[in-house]
Amino acid sequence: MARRPRVLTMIMAGGKGERLHPLTRDRSKPAVPFGGRHRIIDFVLSNFVNSELLSLYILVQYKSQSLIEHVRLAWRTTGIVPDYFVTVVPPQMRTGPAWYRGTADAVLQNLNLIDDFSPDIIAIFGSDHIYRMDVNQMIGFHREAGAEVTVAARPVPLAEAPQVGVLTVDTSARVVDFHEKPARPTPMPGDPQRVLASMGNYLFNRSVLVEALLDDARRSTDHDFGRSIIPELVPTRRVFAYDFQLNEVLGVKPYEEPGYWRDVGTIEAYWQAHMDLLGEAPRFDLDNRDWPIRTGQYPGPPARFIGGDVDNAQIAEGSLIKRATIRNSILGRSVWVNEGAVIEDSIIMDHTTVGKGARVRRAIVDRFNIVSADAEIGLDPGADRRRHHVDPTSGLVVVARGGRREFLTSLDEL
Repeated sequence: MARRPRVLTMIMAGGKGERLHPLTRDRSKPAVPFGGRHRIIDFVLSNFVNSELLSLYILVQYKSQSLIEHVRLAWRTTGIVPDYFVTVVPPQMRTGPAWYRGTADAVLQNLNLIDDFSPDIIAIFGSDHIYRMDVNQMIGFHREAGAEVTVAARPVPLAEAPQVGVLTVDTSARVVDFHEKPARPTPMPGDPQRVLASMGNYLFNRSVLVEALLDDARRSTDHDFGRSIIPELVPTRRVFAYDFQLNEVLGVKPYEEPGYWRDVGTIEAYWQAHMDLLGEAPRFDLDNRDWPIRTGQYPGPPARFIGGDVDNAQIAEGSLIKRATIRNSILGRSVWVNEGAVIEDSIIMDHTTVGKGARVRRAIVDRFNIVSADAEIGLDPGADRRRHHVDPTSGLVVVARGGRREFLTSLDEL
């Protein structure tokens, strides 16, 4: 019986998420709440835990405290099994007095972790996408192909090629070329209307990774896997593309979008991914007991409804809806909505109170906020621009995170 490969995972979780501002004003992108009760990072962590790949380092950098606290509370391990851990790793500055200069440099600064663990394969995955994936299937492909590096990729329409990294492959899925945002991309074999786009998720054989990182460190590059490491390995190493569309996950419903994957890097994409959770046949159904998206437990009671009109909404624990109207929206934990309020096509995050008669439409309201009685958000673009952030592309209104102290002292005023 063949020995199961020893796999160490490094999750890249240092992203600023500048296009998600102001949701990333006080936190990194992977720490942004999602779907009423999760953080974005919960999706990649759940994929590895559900795949029974339990040795996880999370490399953080930008405004990381919110993420560190979430991992500490939601992803605790017992320590009984030494190789089962979810550990946050801030910049160690082992190679000099500098923060991580790119994804490759982040791993380089933590080569000691790789040496100590002695893995056969290192999985290097991003932390800011919404998807389900059985990572073992990618590992199986990596081993069967005799690959030294495997890049997870997904087919996208030819028109999207200028926005992504495109892999050119032969009929065996071996990568023969890689271009970042090409103007004239090479289509997939047998499919002239689509290209293979890199997902930023990689598997490396240990010796190949270490050699590539040390070589990259000696030169002036972007020190990034997508822009530096992978393109330079293609000519000399066995680099293969794993087609994410072939990945099969337990419990996915027939009505869900096959191979669902979203980069929620913009306000519009973030909002739309939430809308994909709603409806009788959601594109991405969070109700999957065979492949759950895990997160921390909440000590509050079930959501309560006193009268009102609620249609096509997800309401998390501890929330209270009193004779209000809620349509096509997602409400987080301990959201209180008072009499006569109307919430439509919106995302309301944890510990927010919506006052009597308030109206909220096509808006994202971050945590610990007070929406005053009779306030209007998303109805008057001019007024919204004076008070809040309005996304120039979609027109969505974003209310930045409120203060916990202000929230607690203002409840009596509603």
